[in-house]
Amino acid sequence: MEYRKIDDSFGVEITGGLDVKQPLTAEQVAEVDALMDEYSLVVIRDQPMTTEEQLAFTRQFGPLDQGFKKVVAKNARLKEAEVGDISNLGKDGKPAARTDKRILNNIANQMWHSDSSFQKPAAKYSMLHSVRNPSWGGDTEFADLKAAYDALDERTKASLADKEAEHYALHSRFLLGDDSYTDEQKAAIEPAWWPIVRVNPATGRSHLYMGVHARQVSGMTVPEGRMLLLDLLEHATQPQFVYRHKWREGDTVIWDNRATLHRGRAFDLDEPRELRRTTTLDDRAPELDLTG
Repeated sequence: MEYRKIDDSFGVEITGGLDVKQPLTAEQVAEVDALMDEYSLVVIRDQPMTTEEQLAFTRQFGPLDQGFKKVVAKNARLKEAEVGDISNLGKDGKPAARTDKRILNNIANQMWHSDSSFQKPAAKYSMLHSVRNPSWGGDTEFADLKAAYDALDERTKASLADKEAEHYALHSRFLLGDDSYTDEQKAAIEPAWWPIVRVNPATGRSHLYMGVHARQVSGMTVPEGRMLLLDLLEHATQPQFVYRHKWREGDTVIWDNRATLHRGRAFDLDEPRELRRTTTLDDRAPELDLTG
């Protein structure tokens, strides 16, 4: 497998030796896993996939996650439970009205987050595949939480060592003023507590783990904890830690949710933008039983 380091980025681009439409060998899966452990972000250019092909490709890296679709599945445009519809399209395939719930849901994706950090087990890899792009905007940004942790001063690192944050699925939606959820939807995914500093056992490197789903910190009042989370988010998303991906149709970006944050950028909502996301669950999490 051939790859190159992406300029002005912490990630890499696979340039040869991998066909996303073909079954991967165990060696190829291991190579991708090694790249993810080292770089946290992998780009594959110009390999269009159908939904079924994307699902098959993703399954080779672990069990699939439904994530936020557990809350909004009844109104989903795409019926595959494990496929996230990252688009502004209605069920007729045309741009939906700005007041449509799909638009409101996806606007929250423009805030820095880690997919499914609000559940246990959380997400491992997400794979976002570009189908249609607007003429302006719609890029996706990624932040390197390993480099962000390394850049913290020692006093801050020590203060975070025993801290956990509570992540809640609807916190980002509430921040945007969207509270039009039923009691059933609000309770669909219980909040999850995670250490703010985690370690990749494959590399031994520490990294931050937070984002807009996090709403309080252990051992702190809610206001104090939220200020800490905001400070960490501001620190981790400085330009030196961020890669901005400009989409081409047929692109796939794979990122490790455990060591990165990401956000979509604004675009003309009158133009179609369609990406499909598939996500694997964290197979390092003790809550995940892979035997049954």
